[in-house]
This record gives sequence, C-alpha cells and structure tokens, in this order.
Amino acid sequence: MDFPQRKIIHVDMDAFYASVEQHDHPELRGKPVCVGGGKYGVVAAASYEARKFGIRSAMPGKLALEKCPELIVIKPRFQRYKEISQQIRQIFHEYTDLVEPLSLDEAYLDVTENKKGIESANQIAREIRETIFEETGLTASAGISVNKFLAKVASDYNKPNGQKTIHPIQILEFMEELPIEKFYGIGKVTANKMHQMHIFKGSDLKKKSLEELVRIFGKSGNYYYHVVRGIHRSEVKPHRIQKSVGVEETYWENLLDEESVFKQLKLISEDLEERLRRKEIRGKSLTLKIKYRDFSVYTRSKTQEMYYENLEDFYKTAKKLWELRPFDKPVRLLGLSLSNLNTQEKKQVSVQLKIPFPELD
Repeated sequence: MDFPQRKIIHVDMDAFYASVEQHDHPELRGKPVCVGGGKYGVVAAASYEARKFGIRSAMPGKLALEKCPELIVIKPRFQRYKEISQQIRQIFHEYTDLVEPLSLDEAYLDVTENKKGIESANQIAREIRETIFEETGLTASAGISVNKFLAKVASDYNKPNGQKTIHPIQILEFMEELPIEKFYGIGKVTANKMHQMHIFKGSDLKKKSLEELVRIFGKSGNYYYHVVRGIHRSEVKPHRIQKSVGVEETYWENLLDEESVFKQLKLISEDLEERLRRKEIRGKSLTLKIKYRDFSVYTRSKTQEMYYENLEDFYKTAKKLWELRPFDKPVRLLGLSLSNLNTQEKKQVSVQLKIPFPELD
C-alpha cells in the first residue's frame, strides 16, 4: 500500500464542554446537560445522558428541550474550556512537539519519533488518556493509525473513554467494511448522494473509478478514492501562517436594542485588540458578523490601505458596518475579525487549525 508508515494519534475529549461542567459542578453528574441552547440558542455540547434523548451539538435549543424537558441548560464558560484545553496540550507536548490542534477538544499527534522513546503508539495514547484523567478529571478517547484520516475515524469507535488502533495489515479490510457515513469528510448530503449510487460502505466506494468520482464529486472525489484505500498523505502540522484573527460572542439573551449592540461591539473590540497585541498582528480588512435569533447570518467588511491599529479603529468601523443594515430583529451573536494580516512576515504563529479534508455537508 502506498502511504508513509507514521504513527499518528487523534485524541478527542469526551463531550468536552458538558464534561467540564459536570466535573466542576458534581450535582450535574449523571444528569442530561447541554452547554448552550435554551429557547433561542444552539446546543454547543451535550452530555452522554442528554445524547440518549437524541440531543446533539448544533441542534436548536428549542428542539433539544422538546426531546428532553428535564434537560439542564448551562451557559458556556469558554475561558474555562480554554484553560483546560491548554492544560491538555501541555500533556501532549510531553511526548511530541508535532501537535496539530483542531479545536479546544481534539488534536493530532505524530509520535513516530517521540520524546520518551516509546515504541508503541498505543501505549502513548493510553498514557496520555490516563494523565488527562489524573490532572483534569476528564476522559478522552483516542484513535491510532498510520495517517490522520484513519486515526480520526478510529477515535470515534470506542467512545467514551476508549481507544482503537488500526494496524497497517488491518487497513484495507477495515476500510472496506466502514459505513460511508463514518468516513470523515462525508456529511449527510454526500452520504445520501452515495446511497443513490448504491454506495453504502467502503467496498462499494472502492469499485468506483477515480474518473467517475472526480466527475461526480469534483476535487473531493480524489480524496474519496484515496482514503478508501487507506491513503492520506497530509502531515501533522503544528504551525501555519495565520490568515485571520477574530472574536465572536454568542449571547445567552438576545440583544434587543442598538445600545446593547454597541456596548457589546465595544467589548469585542477590546478583546480583539488584546488578542492582536499578544500576537503582534495587524490587519487591513475588518469584518463584522451578525447572527440573528432566526439563525440568519449577515457579514460586512471594510478594507483600508493602512493597518487597523487599536480598539477605537475596530469599534468606529464596526459601528459603521452595523449601520449599513437596518436593525429589524433580535441578535444572538456578534463577531469581529481582522484579515489581510502582516503575518506573511512571520515564520510561526500559533492558531486553531482546520482539518485539510473536504467541507462537511
């Protein structure tokens, strides 16, 4: 088989936000809990007790409450989640500096050569999970294989608090039996399209030629053709040049008047200035993002020749961008992001990375 023999671990925290809340508030343990949601919000995370009722992340809070009237809705504490995430990443770096975070609660690790000289990636994953539990009281699941795609798929198999290794000699058989819905990068829309083509698992997908898959699915077809054969060459990349910096805030109670909006834009501008100051980053394009109670999203940007310098610049421009659209419905999220950055001059910038797979449907 044509793929590099690396040792890749994908670590995924179990119901991270909800688990943090249950850990910090013991009275919530064993109960259906969701972080975010409520009458007008969207579920950010659901405890395993809540998942038994069919509650999932990104589900409208109103629907979640219909499914489970006794659901306990918790306001997110993102600063707390970030604090624990940093603690977990420090554990990763005890084994390797090749750590690629995907979000606060998951990351890839390349342990082909590791700081402790441990031969078994399976043993490393077990040690990492045990240390996370000892230091945070939280459980994690892990997938281990020769590339990022297989490690990602494997980490979902023995959740929660488990791990799975896909050995090189098992890859072809494993991929042939894998349901198409389990392929990372294949969402519901694509899965339904494949079902119409009588593709239900890896062995069905493998029968399709590269030409046919590219014709039907575009560039993603090339990806599907290779991963079903266990081939995924993307390396674990701990650093990338940052292309944008942003701050978003979702509100527990919707903003109902312009005075409240301006007050929040001022606070977001302060947060953005602080984030840019720490990273010594400046940018020329400012984007305002507004999400309304009905989940519709509006964005507007302004680019200038000179770099935006400080919170006064951010706030003044944000207000002007806001005034381009009439205030006709309650606001549940505001965000400001800066792009067209000076990071081309920088060699390394720590960022939250996106997985280099096709967009999920």
